[in-house]
Amino acid sequence: MRASEMFKNPLIRKLQNFVRFSEAEELELDRLVSERRFVLGPREEFVSQGSPPNRLHVVLDGWACHYTDLPNGRRQITALCLPGDLCLDRVSVLQRMSHSMGSLTAVTLGQLSSAAIDELTATYPRISQAMAWQSEVQTAVQREWVVNLGQRSATERMAHLLCEVHMRLWLVDLAEEDSCEMPLTQADLAEVMGLSAVHVNRVLQELRNTGLIVLRGRALTIPNVEALRDTAMFDAGYLHAGREGQYLDANS
Repeated sequence: MRASEMFKNPLIRKLQNFVRFSEAEELELDRLVSERRFVLGPREEFVSQGSPPNRLHVVLDGWACHYTDLPNGRRQITALCLPGDLCLDRVSVLQRMSHSMGSLTAVTLGQLSSAAIDELTATYPRISQAMAWQSEVQTAVQREWVVNLGQRSATERMAHLLCEVHMRLWLVDLAEEDSCEMPLTQADLAEVMGLSAVHVNRVLQELRNTGLIVLRGRALTIPNVEALRDTAMFDAGYLHAGREGQYLDANS
């Protein structure tokens, strides 16, 4: 992590990939996400399908997810929420949640009211622009996940997910050039990618055996980032990080 960014909350670090904030804007954003925060352990639900939403949540530490449970007990993880991510853009227009949200690891979450967000973005136009940017990024990620499920092979799908996670963590200064945290279990990966746990195991073994990844405990190392991107057909453009922020070019 860059020393100048070390003490900024991850939402600020993420949004600064689009716009550079003034000190006053940073202070207001930090105050907003710090006023109401809570900690959950791994595998705890914090928003239930069918419940009326009343607050936005931002991940300050740890990993969470959106998911849908089927009546037969199966689950599909439909989005990963990493540090700096707003788990929902808006809640004021929703009457009932169509899915659930829960922690994958121990997490620290900030709670934001929709009214507080509206007031902040009305007062600070650059924050409003940055929030619109992150909303588009979240939508773009969802589109790319649809492509993964519909068109990429299991190996390409896994490689793409690992490239995406690595980059998203890099954008909030939580990844190195060739490594990042990877706390997802094989069961989690199966629920993300629509594969069986056995199939996930085979794909991971293939990526390991070809030297594309190294997984030890909760750590992912990518010996050749460009090679993994090529395998995944990964184009980072959908993460829209090209204005103020600059992701490490694997060719540099």
